[in-house]
Amino acid sequence: MEKSRKPVGRTVSRRKSETALPSEFFPSNEKPPSSKTVVLVLLVLVLLNLIIYAPSLHFGFLHYDDPIYVSENVEVFQGLTWHGLLWAFNLGYAANWHPLTWLSHMLDVQLYGMVAERHHLTNVLLHVANSLLLFWLLYRTTRAWHRSAVVALLFAVHPLHVESVAWIAERKDVLSALFWMLTLHAYVRYVRQPIHRRRLAVLVIFALGLMAKPMLVTLPFVLLLFDLWPLGRLSLNDSRWRVLQQLFFEKIPLFVLSAISSIFTVIAQWRGGTVQNFEMLPFSQRAANAVVSYVLYIAQTLWPKNLIAYYYYEPPSMSLVVISVLVLASVSVLAIQFAKRYPCLLVGWIWYLCTLLPVIGLIQVGSQSRADRYTYVPLIGLFIIAAWGVPQFLENRRRLSIGVGIAAAVLICALTALARNQVGYWENDLLLWQHAVQTAPGNCFAQTNLGTSLVARGDLDAAIDQYAAALRIKPNSAETHNGLGTVLYKKGLWHEAALQYGEALRIKPRFAEAHGNMGIVLGTLGKNEEATAEFLDALKIDPQKAEIHYDLGFSLAGQGKANEAIAQYKKALEIKPLYPEAHTELGNALLLKGELRDAIEHYGKALEMNPELANAHNNLGLALMSQKRFKEAIFHFSEALRINPDNVQTQRNLEMALKIQ
Repeated sequence: MEKSRKPVGRTVSRRKSETALPSEFFPSNEKPPSSKTVVLVLLVLVLLNLIIYAPSLHFGFLHYDDPIYVSENVEVFQGLTWHGLLWAFNLGYAANWHPLTWLSHMLDVQLYGMVAERHHLTNVLLHVANSLLLFWLLYRTTRAWHRSAVVALLFAVHPLHVESVAWIAERKDVLSALFWMLTLHAYVRYVRQPIHRRRLAVLVIFALGLMAKPMLVTLPFVLLLFDLWPLGRLSLNDSRWRVLQQLFFEKIPLFVLSAISSIFTVIAQWRGGTVQNFEMLPFSQRAANAVVSYVLYIAQTLWPKNLIAYYYYEPPSMSLVVISVLVLASVSVLAIQFAKRYPCLLVGWIWYLCTLLPVIGLIQVGSQSRADRYTYVPLIGLFIIAAWGVPQFLENRRRLSIGVGIAAAVLICALTALARNQVGYWENDLLLWQHAVQTAPGNCFAQTNLGTSLVARGDLDAAIDQYAAALRIKPNSAETHNGLGTVLYKKGLWHEAALQYGEALRIKPRFAEAHGNMGIVLGTLGKNEEATAEFLDALKIDPQKAEIHYDLGFSLAGQGKANEAIAQYKKALEIKPLYPEAHTELGNALLLKGELRDAIEHYGKALEMNPELANAHNNLGLALMSQKRFKEAIFHFSEALRINPDNVQTQRNLEMALKIQ
């Protein structure tokens, strides 16, 4: 009797066999692509992303949230440090808990420094990676490369996604989406071979995604949708609830992680004071806005025009709410009606509804009604409906199918052009808010920010016009009164500025910035003790504001309290090490105390950060003269006069140094 032999032409794997995924829910006659075709799709995705986002690689930091996340964040602009690592896991800063996002910004600083263009590059690369991973995910689970490519292309080029990519502060969107895609890929791998280490990989990647942005809390529900389509682990024709129960229990660890992340997020947002209470915004209004927002996002997906950085909250009309309810109900009924035959439609629709739920406004954070960035992941559901649903209804209609293919290509090109145009508005604050005001003239928030942008550019009269227009829309805007006060102060209208700051504080008593500004104007009016009280009130609200510690130090120095002033300057530098003005004033206080060596050290640090500080050059010259270092003193007096040639005192100091040397 012969021994059994291995069959010829077959190989035996030592690994456990993998479970093949069930057959797809689309026509099986689609020809599999060649490897060259797949590579071509990937290259097109990269090329279109670069066409759209190449301009952003030359943009700087905005003053809209970028200072909080990067440009003025003390922990971030020190790069990767052990202290920064611990700080990143702290609850409450910027009213969010996303430690991995903080660490990604720190890594950028570690690699690139504060070169904004490189930070933009990271965002673009993450978006490119998300586009490629999305195509590969759908292709590997459906083998329908045409439709997978359409979804990925729509995701890559849609103008609604520009905000998430072109805005450095929204790193959390593109980074969390990366882990969203990786979690789905890991889950598909687990389904094919359900072993412990693959299940653990899903958990770990999902946990990392939650630490990038808690919006991923809905991902366990999306995995259940994936079980229905395209994985086919669950069938709507199957009446056995045991299968659904088993699939649900399989994901309990993921739901637990979502619950923990949700708790952390709510705590962080409450501590940050961004959550609106139900007295200010009743649940009925929130629900109405949520329903309308669902439909408006769809409308903007179909017609992505007039996209702006901030959609100010306005209660929707009852007729708009009713129409929105009817639209959502109708689409839901159709998706359910065709679910057994076309489960992809139901999956896409629930994906859209489910993933938007955390940011739809039922728990209102801030005063915006909606935001383009919230659609970054949810739109994938609508794109799946478009890519799979439309061809399903055109089965056996070859001519129409060819027409739809041509229309899809034209659509991708049009969206690419619109997206590139939209990117241009994010170049700087002035362009961003000018576009917002032109698009939505009644937007108080946009007009206030436009006013602030004009102040930064020195156009004070135009800024006053914008603040006045904003106050006509919303007279009780504390932020607008505060901004108007700043313009009036810069114009030398100190009493008028004080009135505006006072109005801001009447509306919003716990407004640290307005308290600080009131302190500055009171100090300018010679009321140092009252100014000190305002600075102290500001620090009770926001003790980590370096500028307020600096202003308090300046006020105390004016009262002859040198030691207390020095303590405040040092606190300001502890919070914000790259603060040349604080180094200069600390040097001044030390110089008056006769501590020449320390004073010279701080003047030197100030000038390393900003060589154009005339006051620092002049006072460093005085300190050097006291040490009989006349040549160095002459150099710094000369530099001070180069910067400010009309300063009489510096001219006298230079003449004295030249005589003595």
